[in-house]
Amino acid sequence: MTAAPLTVRELRERWEPHKARLDNRRDSHPTSIRFHRACSWLEQAERLDPERQADQILLHQWIAFNALYGQWDLNLHEPVGDRPSWQVFLSRMLELDASGHLIALLQENRRLVLAILGNAYLSRYFWNDPGEENAGRARQTRHRADTWYAESRWGTILDQTVERVYQLRCQLVHGAATFGSRLNRTALKHCTTLMRWLMPAMLLVWIDHGADEDWGLLCYPPVSQQSVTRGGRRGAAR
Repeated sequence: MTAAPLTVRELRERWEPHKARLDNRRDSHPTSIRFHRACSWLEQAERLDPERQADQILLHQWIAFNALYGQWDLNLHEPVGDRPSWQVFLSRMLELDASGHLIALLQENRRLVLAILGNAYLSRYFWNDPGEENAGRARQTRHRADTWYAESRWGTILDQTVERVYQLRCQLVHGAATFGSRLNRTALKHCTTLMRWLMPAMLLVWIDHGADEDWGLLCYPPVSQQSVTRGGRRGAAR
């Protein structure tokens, strides 16, 4: 395993040539905006204390992820739902990852991945009917994951692991957990550690193979006050 994941500063340095090229092609290029937004939140996560601020770290990490996968629904005039958006995004990341950043991450962090998959409280199926029976079924995923690894089913491993991070994210965002609760410290430690490796890996794929891809409609693109007065799709701060 490498000594540490790349920092936001290092990722930005690698992205700079692509940014300059894209911005010459189009002002406020959506691919550059997604990268910029993701790094802005990931940078804040880097500054937080993992021991005292794990709740905030996970939220910052997920927002950074959301900046990459988020899609705008032109018919409903609102963002597309999270789960289908990030599932499609992860599948595409694996397809583009000719450098093998994501597979290497899953291989090098296998114990961490298995720990996350084996945590029944991170399984949405457990919460359908909390109890020992469903807890046992949820934990079976950890054993199925051994087969997934043996069969190199990287898409399944990545999807199922991020699904559990998303479950914890939802518990925090929807007020289904107490701030700083001792009950979810282990889950938070595992999930924030995974995201600390996963986000730089995905941004590396973005840099190496995704700069010229069409990543879909950007949610709340930046707009100037002048363009707002002329009308058009409402945007947000970059």
